[in-house]
Amino acid sequence: MNGLVEIRWHGRGGQGTATAARMTAAIASAEGEQFQAFPAFRDDAPLRLGEPVVAFVRISDGPIGEHAEVGSPGIVVLLDESLLRAVDVTQGVADDAVLLVNTGLSAVELRSQHTLTGLRIFCVPASAIARETTGSIYPNTAMIGALARATGLFAIDTVIECVRADLGRNLPPEQVEGNVKAAVRSYNEVQGERDGVGAPD
Repeated sequence: MNGLVEIRWHGRGGQGTATAARMTAAIASAEGEQFQAFPAFRDDAPLRLGEPVVAFVRISDGPIGEHAEVGSPGIVVLLDESLLRAVDVTQGVADDAVLLVNTGLSAVELRSQHTLTGLRIFCVPASAIARETTGSIYPNTAMIGALARATGLFAIDTVIECVRADLGRNLPPEQVEGNVKAAVRSYNEVQGERDGVGAPD
């Protein structure tokens, strides 16, 4: 990696947004990168199920001097397509930023339905994949696999290793392997607007 990559994760309370950010940082660390990962939870109110939430990740091959929230991300990840109608998820992004969305729509359909301009759009049905592989409603590990393929930031083998290490501390082996399958399926199934994906490793 050359330079700094900033990622903004958007989700809803109960979807594992902060966990996804933390796991992304762990993957970066496993590949020898510097990192930051933190949520933007409000201190004055408890997080409610379904409430829009944001988390931030910075990854760099050198020291990271910035510690504020990510205002101009190169990558935006949406754990819930409905946030496109509820939150300005593209605030601060450049025209060539990556937008990765959990949706059953194709990238072309998503752009048309939400009148999105610019951006490199990638889509994956992460919720459906999560239900089929883990039996859960959490799309976060699936989205990490899709992120690896769409951006080329990580090798899928590193994603698998870190998912097993992270989730293996608290979940039984069958659930851990279900999450591994979710990440791998999303890695293979994420689609952009042109033939296939953006930057496979």
